[in-house]
Amino acid sequence: MQIISTNLGKPTEVSWNGKLITTGIYKSPVDTPLLLETESVSGDTIGDRKVHGGIYKACYLFSAEQYPYWKEKYPHLDWNWGMFGENLTVKGLDESQIRVGSIYRLGTALVQITQPREPCFKLGLKFGTQEILKQFIDHGWPGTYVRILEVGKVNSGDTMEMVEESNNPLTTQQFYRLLYAKEKDKTALKLAISNDSLPLHKRERLKKFL
Repeated sequence: MQIISTNLGKPTEVSWNGKLITTGIYKSPVDTPLLLETESVSGDTIGDRKVHGGIYKACYLFSAEQYPYWKEKYPHLDWNWGMFGENLTVKGLDESQIRVGSIYRLGTALVQITQPREPCFKLGLKFGTQEILKQFIDHGWPGTYVRILEVGKVNSGDTMEMVEESNNPLTTQQFYRLLYAKEKDKTALKLAISNDSLPLHKRERLKKFL
């Protein structure tokens, strides 16, 4: 896998339900390396730390291969890398193959795959319609967050190489589908609950479906 673009977001005020909120989803490519820190990307904007940033959501990766699908769906938008609020646009990122818990060397940083992106209203604001939330869920290629095991820098052109594959076979895409499925697959449930690379509160919430 290869990094196509490094992206940062400046604080942007948007109106939602009559209130002004600040968001960092409006990201643009930068020509400097990103410093991946323990709980965030240095210099990036996090509007709400309750749902973004932190150990399990320190950096967000999205696949360059998904851009043509969304460009065709929303041709009127001004397209550039970082459109989905990702810090890193990655060529070859395949959520159907990447396992939750696998460890990768990403530039000089060491990272671990944690959880897929669950879209919120801010993606709808970015795309001009809240309909994209269901479309994004149904499409099934959400990108992934990573945990930073070793702080390091990532530049455009750097590679993402596997260091250690998780013994737990649950993929990012399987977990994503599990989150939104009305009927939960019991095998996937057991894999998710036993995967300590996922946040504890998410695993605890899934136990009630067993």
